[in-house]
Amino acid sequence: MQSNLAGRRAVITGGSRGIGLAIADALAAEGAHVSICGRGADTLETAREQLAAHGTTVHAAQCDVADAAAIEGYIDAAASALGGIDILVNNASGFGVGDTEEGWAASINVDLLGSIRATRAARPWLEKSEQGSIIHIASIAGQAASARTAAYGAIKAALIQYTQSQASELAPQRIRVNAIAPGSIDFPGGLWQQRKAANPTLYENTRASIPFGRFGHPEEIANTAVFLASPLASWITGQTVTVDGGQLLR
Repeated sequence: MQSNLAGRRAVITGGSRGIGLAIADALAAEGAHVSICGRGADTLETAREQLAAHGTTVHAAQCDVADAAAIEGYIDAAASALGGIDILVNNASGFGVGDTEEGWAASINVDLLGSIRATRAARPWLEKSEQGSIIHIASIAGQAASARTAAYGAIKAALIQYTQSQASELAPQRIRVNAIAPGSIDFPGGLWQQRKAANPTLYENTRASIPFGRFGHPEEIANTAVFLASPLASWITGQTVTVDGGQLLR
């Protein structure tokens, strides 16, 4: 099955590492032109070089998606560099943990408001596309109780609900809106690598709780994003696809 994504223009927030970079890489491999943002200049440049190997247009810029003016400026710059926007992937996360003001603020300002602001800025371009696709990266933490990460889970749940409302609102403009809820994803430098070093018991207990007996890989989320962004999913909107190796089953 062909994705037919060649020539499409995709913007991925938080795209310099982990799941975001895997999604950008998968889209570029399918022939899409991509723009990524992140906060670290060195990480962005490394990611840009990796993506450029696919031979499509690559745009990369520093941006803190918690800053409303910054995200608006980034989206405008991305649209200019790519010649428009067909696909928006809201991946950036503040990963607020703990029942603290800081934890809640991080998740609200980045995961939720960052996604809302990026969508608002990209909407005029997505409307011009006539085949626009928005993908929010949620989490299984938003689909069940999350004692260790209450703020993160609650805001991801809000993002899942927002996906449904937004899909209903934007359907007349032929813009599809879906979400992906990853389970525990492990990659070099990522959260679970940090936990493996700091709390190996938690790491092993979590791994053992997943029916497939392993953590997920960023590429497995990216494959789902490619499908949802493509014409193969042309009749799918307002949905949250759980990609967790059965983790929620237990």
